[in-house]
Amino acid sequence: MCTDPGRHLPALPPSPASGRRAGGEGAPLTPHPSPLTLPTGFTLVEAVLFMVVVSVALTVVLKAFDVAGRGSADPLLRRQSLAIAQALIEEIQAKPFGDAASDDPAQGGFAGPYTAANRARFDDVDDYDGLALPGITTLANVALDGLNAYSASVAVEQAAFGAVPAGAGYRITVRVTDPAGQTLRLQAYRANY
Repeated sequence: MCTDPGRHLPALPPSPASGRRAGGEGAPLTPHPSPLTLPTGFTLVEAVLFMVVVSVALTVVLKAFDVAGRGSADPLLRRQSLAIAQALIEEIQAKPFGDAASDDPAQGGFAGPYTAANRARFDDVDDYDGLALPGITTLANVALDGLNAYSASVAVEQAAFGAVPAGAGYRITVRVTDPAGQTLRLQAYRANY
């Protein structure tokens, strides 16, 4: 702090906001662009590039929504297909093991035809081989409400598994097709015990 009243402080150059140039009296400043000022507007290349990036991003997002939308209905159809397949497997595994000799009508067996209409008369596991259900029905061949758009097929073949030889075991394959055309395959094994 200066206490001498006769002593003067040196003059500071005028600030750019004052409109005066340093070192010159009354000369106006020439405008210089500020480094913080950005040019306004876009070039054609920038605009096209922006549109391409936004369209690609929008396509990816819409594709994700499409997959999610399709996937939201699938669990219900898949669970219903699984329930149908499990019910058929349980029905088949509840039957005696059987063989070709057990189908002799003279011995009280059922010799066919092995169709959905005669399913209640199937008396052993191998009777189900080749069964086709164009709509899901009960054992009495009564259509089940809401399941007529599903179809099922069964294949039973001799198979070895674990310590069970091929002649003493069956592999049961049930395929269920839902209304959307997706197929679920479920397999089980049945041994001669």
